[in-house]
Amino acid sequence: MTTALPPIQTGRPYVLSIAGLDPSAGAGILADVKVFEASEVYGLGVCTALTMQHDSDFQAVDWVPLDRIVAQCEPLFERYPIRVVKIGLIESLPVLASLLDWLHQTAPNLSIIWDPILKASAGFAFHDIDDRQLVVQLLRKLTLLTPNAPEANRLAGTDQPWAAAEQLSAHCSVYLKGGHLPAQNGQVADYLLVDGYGTSSFPAPFIANGEKHGSGCVLSAAIAARLAQGLPLPEACRLARRYMNQYLASSPTRLGFHFPIE
Repeated sequence: MTTALPPIQTGRPYVLSIAGLDPSAGAGILADVKVFEASEVYGLGVCTALTMQHDSDFQAVDWVPLDRIVAQCEPLFERYPIRVVKIGLIESLPVLASLLDWLHQTAPNLSIIWDPILKASAGFAFHDIDDRQLVVQLLRKLTLLTPNAPEANRLAGTDQPWAAAEQLSAHCSVYLKGGHLPAQNGQVADYLLVDGYGTSSFPAPFIANGEKHGSGCVLSAAIAARLAQGLPLPEACRLARRYMNQYLASSPTRLGFHFPIE
């Protein structure tokens, strides 16, 4: 029998990434923890998948079973006062549903972000979305969904990103990433849709050679960090977009560097 330890305090809020392990560290839990450190929150990580990839090629994935995901989470929630969880790569919607149920039972006041990684940037598709009712049930358990345009379309079952985002935002707040939307006058824009409260826009200059492996992971992790610091959702998204601008411009390669916001 072990003696329960009191929650440990580091002076920084705790954020947990539940995501895949990318050996290149451009995406998944390794990238998320880099973002958390640069954002001055304490990052924790739980592995959902072992991937065989680098920044330009995805070869294979071995899924971590749900019971082992939960087993990784349990001691973290016993030890640390986690405020925000960001979920990335996950095996299936039913696995996500069970994980969300466990998280809500374990920490009812938790903020949860789901970055719906349905396809790797190198082209590898993970799973189909064929149960729209289950999607709705999942969304109602989230604080924020952070899809790009193709992901929003697949989750909503349409080919119109704005209509998809509006449809999804009836069930939870949606941050629609603008990288797949047309640039206008050299600007790209992300959008936060909050049902009943309207839409916020986060424009940014188009960055040549700015395409980065794992950029979606980085953006959602940056939002999670700011929420853990107690910022309102629109302000958390605004600062996360600033972090992303800096990250995309940090290197001409597909792997970027992480720094505090200047």
